[in-house]
Amino acid sequence: MTTVSPPISPAFRCGYVAIIGEPNVGKSTLMNGLLQQKISIVTKKPQTTRHRILGIMTTDAYQAVFLDTPGIIQPRYALHEAMMDSAASAVGDADVILFMVDASKQPREGDAQEDSILAGLPSQSRPVYLVLNKVDIVEKPLLLPLIEKYAARHPFREIFPVSALTLEGTAALMASVSSDLPVHPPLYPADIVSEHHDRFFVAEIIREKIFIRCQEEVPYSTTVEITEFIERGAAAEGEPEPAARQKSQKWFISADVYVERDSQKGILIGKKGAMLKEIGELARRDIERFLDHKVFLDLHVRVRTGWRGDREWLDHQGYGR
Repeated sequence: MTTVSPPISPAFRCGYVAIIGEPNVGKSTLMNGLLQQKISIVTKKPQTTRHRILGIMTTDAYQAVFLDTPGIIQPRYALHEAMMDSAASAVGDADVILFMVDASKQPREGDAQEDSILAGLPSQSRPVYLVLNKVDIVEKPLLLPLIEKYAARHPFREIFPVSALTLEGTAALMASVSSDLPVHPPLYPADIVSEHHDRFFVAEIIREKIFIRCQEEVPYSTTVEITEFIERGAAAEGEPEPAARQKSQKWFISADVYVERDSQKGILIGKKGAMLKEIGELARRDIERFLDHKVFLDLHVRVRTGWRGDREWLDHQGYGR
């Protein structure tokens, strides 16, 4: 039976929307909330996002392809340089740019980091919106002075106070953003929310749990590579098995977790393997929810000295793309 797609309106709009800003201002939370699905991992630690995460929001009138970027920082390692390359690439590709700040924090005078971001934003060629996040925890009288301060620093197209957590103000934001997208047919099918494959998201889920459970430098010295991803349950020659049997067979996922020093390996594994076991259990639960299938998760911790400074290896791991 052939499925007929509904006709696309001649006025349909589609384009790229980059979300940029300093670390920990809520960029990933905003994209996840708008998509109503967890695409980008979220923790309380800054610099959790390392890749340019693509999320796709499709309605009857428009398709917004979000680019959730790493928080803008001054690079210290080749890893940081790759992350900033990813953020710069997103800005270059974007039709609309959302510059996001934490409204619960007053802008610092002479903030070189924020000044550098603002100086790099286009002022005329593409619309730039200021998104003041976390207004759900800010007293409303404090917002107007904050808006005035930022309006004096850059010619923003519009300024929107929002809460990425509760989605307050996001309907008005998207109504305006969608009107600035170019008239164009959708770039992706309406039923997908990201172009990343399952391996990518599984690795990100594991890394998220490391960020949550480990302290200080260990999470930042860690990266995850999926080495095996076996979907068990299909019969030979492509013939599907009964659904009950497919669900009863766990998929097998093996991952290497890289750290930079033996001492970090010891912390990550923990006494008698307790820490790694806990991380694996937390990750497995989320992975099963994400894949909608039972999995067997096998984690191995390996030492690769100085991996954050090895640009060739980082490129092989997909950083900076």
